[in-house]
Amino acid sequence: MRKKRVLLLSEGFGAGHTQAAHALSDSLRMLSPEVQTRVLELGTFLHPTLAPWILTAYRKTVSTQPKLYGLMYRSQYKKSLNRFTQLALHRIFYAQAAEVIHQLRPDTIVCTHPFPSAVISRLKRSGLNVPLCTVITDYDAHGTWVSPEVNTYLVSTPDVKEKLLSRGIPSETVKVTGIPIHPNFWEQHNREELRSRFGLSALPTVLVMGGGWGLVKDEGFLQHLTTWRDRIQLVVCLGNNEKALAELAEDERFRHPNIRLLGFTKEIDKWMDVSDLLITKPGGMTCTEGLAKGIPMLFYKPIPGQEEENLQYFTQHGLGEPIKSAETIDHWFRLLTDKVFEMRQARAGLVRKEGAYNPAQCPQAIMEVLAR
Repeated sequence: MRKKRVLLLSEGFGAGHTQAAHALSDSLRMLSPEVQTRVLELGTFLHPTLAPWILTAYRKTVSTQPKLYGLMYRSQYKKSLNRFTQLALHRIFYAQAAEVIHQLRPDTIVCTHPFPSAVISRLKRSGLNVPLCTVITDYDAHGTWVSPEVNTYLVSTPDVKEKLLSRGIPSETVKVTGIPIHPNFWEQHNREELRSRFGLSALPTVLVMGGGWGLVKDEGFLQHLTTWRDRIQLVVCLGNNEKALAELAEDERFRHPNIRLLGFTKEIDKWMDVSDLLITKPGGMTCTEGLAKGIPMLFYKPIPGQEEENLQYFTQHGLGEPIKSAETIDHWFRLLTDKVFEMRQARAGLVRKEGAYNPAQCPQAIMEVLAR
């Protein structure tokens, strides 16, 4: 008997969607050796030349015109992708999606981005008979995620479930599982061993993330962080933004033994373990990873739209704080230099209290769909 096949579809509009797909893929295979998974960024897979142009245009819009992006997000907030938009997506971008699914023959399709979810929904209306699970990777439920053809929604919190129910989604199709993150983020590593391995000192350590698109490359913000470099150890992760990494490496202010510049790394879970504070854009995945690690979080300039909703959730539940001014940074850095270990231990207890969801819940929900 062949293994059960799960096709996980995402898009590269922000790294979090695809990270969630890979996290689920790894978790499913760990949960059952009888499951075979495949992760695709569907648009990039079908159009490897065209897709990068579209993603670049999206990134430029988000980084240079965030208010415009926020306006677009809010104007479509309660609306599903209409039939015309779905048809346009299909004709321009996803015309070969049906053939891909025919070749891969999945038993279940899981979407971690609304575009492939809309595409599969359209194919289901045309006769595709494969269960569709949609994983909402933020702490909000934008209308573009919603389609009557979705068999199961996997969501971050009860609040997100309530938002779906208010739009007429049947309660039995929505499961609160938390956002799937890689199993590594649920493991705790020895801080002293990591310090030695990474060549870090015993100073309080702050991890700064969100630079993959250059969004934290704010002259005043970064300059203020460096004024603490004799008392605070800074680790600045710039992701795939090699240009920003090279520019900061040439900046004299960052040439200091207590400042570490990182490019793309698969060890963010370990860098979180060795850090005492996380400064980040409030993306759904990064926030959830920080939640699992029990690390205090400061949120830097959310993009209008889903990042604002993520920030609202985490601040309302006492799991993070927005950076309103340089004084916010100074306040937390003073706390770090005074009582770093007590603060981290207290926050870890708070995270357990607030309920970072069991990492097995999301893959188990998909296994239940496979078993039907």
